[in-house]
Amino acid sequence: MNLWTATEAAAATGGRITRDWAATGVSIDTRTLQPGDLFVALSAARDGHDFVAQALARGAAAALVSRMPEGLPEGAPLLVVEDVQAALEALGRAARARMGGRVIAVTGSVGKTSTKEMLRAVLSRQGRTHAAEASYNNHWGVPLTLARMPADTQFAVIEIGMNHPGEIAPLARMARPHVALITTVAAAHLEAFENLEGIAREKAAIYEGLEPGGVALFNTDISTAPILRAAATGHAARALGFGTARGAHHRLLSVDLHDGATVAQARAWRTPLLYKIGVTGRHFAMNGLAVLAIVRVLGLDRAVAIADLAAWAPPEGRGTRERLVLDLAADGMSIELIDDAFNANPESMAAALEVLAASAPRNDLGRVARGRRIAILGDMLELGPSEAALHAALAALPAMQTIDEVHCVGPKMRALWQALPERKRGRHAATAEEIAARAHRLIDAGDVVLVKGSKGSRVSLIAAALRRADRGTQEDRG
Repeated sequence: MNLWTATEAAAATGGRITRDWAATGVSIDTRTLQPGDLFVALSAARDGHDFVAQALARGAAAALVSRMPEGLPEGAPLLVVEDVQAALEALGRAARARMGGRVIAVTGSVGKTSTKEMLRAVLSRQGRTHAAEASYNNHWGVPLTLARMPADTQFAVIEIGMNHPGEIAPLARMARPHVALITTVAAAHLEAFENLEGIAREKAAIYEGLEPGGVALFNTDISTAPILRAAATGHAARALGFGTARGAHHRLLSVDLHDGATVAQARAWRTPLLYKIGVTGRHFAMNGLAVLAIVRVLGLDRAVAIADLAAWAPPEGRGTRERLVLDLAADGMSIELIDDAFNANPESMAAALEVLAASAPRNDLGRVARGRRIAILGDMLELGPSEAALHAALAALPAMQTIDEVHCVGPKMRALWQALPERKRGRHAATAEEIAARAHRLIDAGDVVLVKGSKGSRVSLIAAALRRADRGTQEDRG
């Protein structure tokens, strides 16, 4: 099915077409481009115009450009505009305008991608659902997600992020959500904001994009909840709180953490809820409660949604758990990896450490004989002047008491390494590459290993190195 005809795209962007074409998708990257995509030549780290010829050779239906790229054959299918970024935004607004379904926008310092993926899983069972790929939540990610949205979409889930003040409101107005959710507000991107209240006000700007009659959801448990509540009531027809606090419309009453699952009890106003998330984490239970609140707002089947949450698993790098086999010749010679290497701030780090603390190592397997809980932690970035204190404070978290060994990666994480008692100190390294090179020596059969850090700390290299030690995967490959 065609997503955009040349005529439709030209009308949306005010551009000029060189010949007729029809596109079945939209792409900004030749590495993931599919035949039939409209290739958008954005200029970011590199100028997309340099890849237009390659995109067309790989089967792109056309290219969205602001100038004629070199090396193209006569009559190449193009949509020529003044500004490619502005044209992508126009394409996104046109896609939103022709879509008759309902839009949910999600933001928050922690949990927005996982919650978006929960919503994708739950809503997909109840209607045609479109959601952002990966963490496409910035000035190009949001319009790209919208531009890729089929006209017959019934539910769209748009993730909206920010690094600096003033970023969220324009993206929210572009998405025009019927429901807008703020998962939480935490100490992230403090380099760009004076304080937590400034972050809360920026997050609350998502409500400025709400459609008439729209619903705003916010976390009642955080210190900045009054800021969120005021913005919600100012822009939404209904403002609903979720959390453990009294008065929350959807109130979390209890959470039981199990190895590989979370069971929660809650109340949706007067209705008792019992639900399970197919992964360990108190924060997943809270995000699941927000998802159930959205299901209720949309008038969908809550029982079906609860069943789908039980089968949900987080995307790679967001707390995924996997067993890695160290020795095929001996039973049970494996470790469990918790890969949470995509992002980190003090709140998400505390949540991940709580998951590790709730995990069950296995004894009498390897050279150490006693299974251990091991954390490999990378720098938390963009925390501003208080970064050293925030890193060191992780040592005092209750979950840290049950963790056996902590390896620290990066100059900022040295503050945590120094704050840890000597019995818990593992290695400290300036770079992830140093730990990755010896990762296999830091683990033993029966261990549960958490890898977490901001994306810029590159601790994903360590998770990858541990996977390379997986004999089961190597055997499967033959």
